[in-house]
Amino acid sequence: MSLIATDKSRVVIGLGKTGLACARYLARQGLPFFVCDTRENPPAADAFRMEFPNVPLYCGALDAERLSRCNEIILSPGVAQADPAIQQTVASGVRLSGDIDLFCAQARAPIVAITGSNAKSTVTTLVGKMAEAAGVRVQVGGNLGTPVLDLLDEQAELYVLELSSFQLETTNDLRAAAATVLNVSPDHLDRYDSMQAYYMAKHRVYRGCAVAVENRDDALTRPLLPTGVKRVEFGLGKPDLKQFGVIDHQGSSWLAKGLTPLIDSREMKIRGSHNQANALAALALGEAVGLPMEAMLEALRQFGGLEHRCQWIADRCERSWFNDSKGTNVGATLAALNGLGNTLEAGARILLIAGGEGKGQRFDELNAPMSAYGRALILIGRDGPQIAAAVGSVEHHYAADMKQAVELAASYGQPGDVVLLSPACASFDMFTGYPARGQAFVDAVEGLRCD
Repeated sequence: MSLIATDKSRVVIGLGKTGLACARYLARQGLPFFVCDTRENPPAADAFRMEFPNVPLYCGALDAERLSRCNEIILSPGVAQADPAIQQTVASGVRLSGDIDLFCAQARAPIVAITGSNAKSTVTTLVGKMAEAAGVRVQVGGNLGTPVLDLLDEQAELYVLELSSFQLETTNDLRAAAATVLNVSPDHLDRYDSMQAYYMAKHRVYRGCAVAVENRDDALTRPLLPTGVKRVEFGLGKPDLKQFGVIDHQGSSWLAKGLTPLIDSREMKIRGSHNQANALAALALGEAVGLPMEAMLEALRQFGGLEHRCQWIADRCERSWFNDSKGTNVGATLAALNGLGNTLEAGARILLIAGGEGKGQRFDELNAPMSAYGRALILIGRDGPQIAAAVGSVEHHYAADMKQAVELAASYGQPGDVVLLSPACASFDMFTGYPARGQAFVDAVEGLRCD
């Protein structure tokens, strides 16, 4: 690798998927850089050294003196800004940025930017499908999977990005064509000092946007914006003129813009009122960047949802089984409970499988929907007892593993009930990640013997 001469140097901190993408980008640009990782043996270290044999890699505790040699810190989202060496270096005047800023400096197509505590991946994927249905050359990624710097394409006509609060912390110049905070509920409080800090990170998505799409059912999504920025609302109630919502039409609930019905919710493959909200957000974002309504509605009819996100698995043993393993915080589980609870058949209830690493959350908010819709709580993982203490409205049972949790849910459920895996917690106390947890649930359901 040959690097051009420059008076600027950069350090990439964090050698994960994003850090590697940043390194490759800087190398393509011919810019000198070095890499630091707080871990003694980062998993990608060997691959990095093979690809970049001449680029220094420093592992272990960050050294403020070393960082001070650079003009810019490019911080991976998994690394907290609170590290003392980073704080000291930034205080000395070194610029702090992330991969999103690097991307925005190069991207020439409009950007749809999507964040929120929950449903980011669903809405991001759905907007991407809508663009494809309209014949638009679209690139979809970010926190969803593909690092943004790997999306750069001179032929792209639209970028649809899922952005986490961690990514937005270091994003200074997004300037999205359309941006949204889908919802805000407590999450990552093991990283943020307060809900206010978490909220402020999320709202960085609106900086410089042309159209702000806000959830009128969640006041914490409403941005403070300068005059001249167009605002569009979505929500589950009857909408105002030119806004998005739900109306009663022909004996059913229809998604609508103003008083104009758009699609019968029964035509959608994704179930629950929370998925109606997701669909409305996607329609508002797509319209903001000029996607034709008919193409968007056809994409919505075909969209079956994402794996591990309130995904219907099977009707087995006279119960309906849903995998929402991606529900890693209380807000996600609330959305799943209320969304499915609103569609229960008469007499049916929900058995919720929950627990794991609670990330400092409070679980009291689960009490109301479990009282309204729940039959029993099946608890797994480290912080299951915290959930039991907070949710006293239904009986609870402890399971040693996912197989036992599924068996208990089948045993305590009644014909017509819904069994929902939506843990409201991270998974790392028992699994390698939420996909492994979700797959364990699917395997247990498929192996269930119905007496």
